[in-house]
Amino acid sequence: MTHSFDGAPIDGWVYTDVVELARRTPSWLDAVISAWSTYGLGVFAVLMVLAWWRARRTGAGAALLALAVPLLVVLAYAVNSVLKLLVREDRPCQSLHVVTLEACPAPGDWSFPSNHTAIAAAAAVSLFLVSRRIGYVALPAAGAMAVSRVWVGAHYPHDVVAGFVVGALVASLTMIPLSRRPDALAHRLEATRLRPLLVASTATGRDTAPERTGTTA
Repeated sequence: MTHSFDGAPIDGWVYTDVVELARRTPSWLDAVISAWSTYGLGVFAVLMVLAWWRARRTGAGAALLALAVPLLVVLAYAVNSVLKLLVREDRPCQSLHVVTLEACPAPGDWSFPSNHTAIAAAAAVSLFLVSRRIGYVALPAAGAMAVSRVWVGAHYPHDVVAGFVVGALVASLTMIPLSRRPDALAHRLEATRLRPLLVASTATGRDTAPERTGTTA
């Protein structure tokens, strides 16, 4: 027999209020929020590519930090998935038996913490440390992802809060130390086939000289 955790006593009433509000809102708004909940992570992938493209023109060290972002997102997802297996919290739609915008996952698809939110938060915090300009877009987008996961009925509020904390911590604890001295590793990689990923080429075919590393404006 699989023992699971019931998170309803924590903030199930908040979850129920949000789900009921979603049922009373215009269908077009529900459609927009549901689409963001399902496909919004793709926006973070686009922002990662944009951050890398801009970082290459800043310097090899900055490009290396940008290339690290998707790796940190995968790491955050792995850490979050381990926590899911440890806590084993039932989905709120299973515990509270409410009608939700998103189909209720099957038993064993654990709720705490939210994977979507952890991924979005890890991407947003990492991107902010690479480029504040892109980070100012990514951070609100991550918050919107967290809210949307409750709105569609997939998670309790505490699930998305925990997911955001997990993603932000993983990104901060790995990206901040890496951002202190990225140049040494970047220069070593410049001598390999990875050079085009680290240094942008000008129209004349010459590589642009590194200007600086770290956070870009």
